Amino acid sequence: MADSITDTKTLLVPIASEETAERQLDMAIGLARERSYRIRLLYVLEVPPQLSLQDGRRYLLEEETETVLEAAANRVEAAGVPVDQRIRMARDVAAGIVGGATAYEAAELLLGWRGRPPREQVLLGSHLDTVLRSAPCDLLVERIKTPTPKIESVLVGVAGGPHDAYAAETAGAIARQHDASVTLLHVYDADDPDLSRAEANGLLARTAARVEPAPSVTRELVAAGDVAGTLTDWTADYDVTFLGTSRGGLLRRRVLGTVSEAVGRHAAGTVVLAKRHEPASSRLRRLF
Repeated sequence: MADSITDTKTLLVPIASEETAERQLDMAIGLARERSYRIRLLYVLEVPPQLSLQDGRRYLLEEETETVLEAAANRVEAAGVPVDQRIRMARDVAAGIVGGATAYEAAELLLGWRGRPPREQVLLGSHLDTVLRSAPCDLLVERIKTPTPKIESVLVGVAGGPHDAYAAETAGAIARQHDASVTLLHVYDADDPDLSRAEANGLLARTAARVEPAPSVTRELVAAGDVAGTLTDWTADYDVTFLGTSRGGLLRRRVLGTVSEAVGRHAAGTVVLAKRHEPASSRLRRLF
């Protein structure tokens, strides 16, 4: 049975420190208000194999962790959003997050990411890569690198990938909460475009319908030699950028997508990567 207090859908927010919690909560509170969620704050306590999970809580849990969780819960409650908190013991952080999302029947999961440089075979970080592959619900990854400004302008990268609609819907939710303008941007390879101009304009129109209603929505179609670089340049003029994780033919790209990874890592400000949950059967049909 799911660990839930009410029938309200749950936004699960794993937090690791006071700094990351503060920035994640800006996004989480806006989403929860817009989508009528309750927020469940989660801290995963990684327990080494030498200890039982029960002993891990007894010997490894620090008072500072409980203080951070309590402060975060107080902030959410002050914003008028239902909230509770959990500490979950696990052998590794990713297993704790995925297990928590399953046990709590989370509708959505919001992770923080510091945007560190990649390592061989690791896209975002070992824990995040695992959660990206295994999350049982819709997933948002927020790049936590710069202080969150007042959100007045939102950029949405539109590439025609399977998760663009989710990114656009989430961008619209945040824009409505902050009375912010939205720009939809499709950047195409000038020498080898994937879509005709008419098809690209149609894609932007369909995406705009996902954002509405919003204070204002602008559509931009840009030709460039470097798609990822151009998208990254545009992020400098916006407070937050939303991107759907992109489709790819190689195993590494199936998890995230080289364009969304590059922009997420190098963008000037806050970036949120969106990945809609797909049942395994749907993923297999798309691959074949």
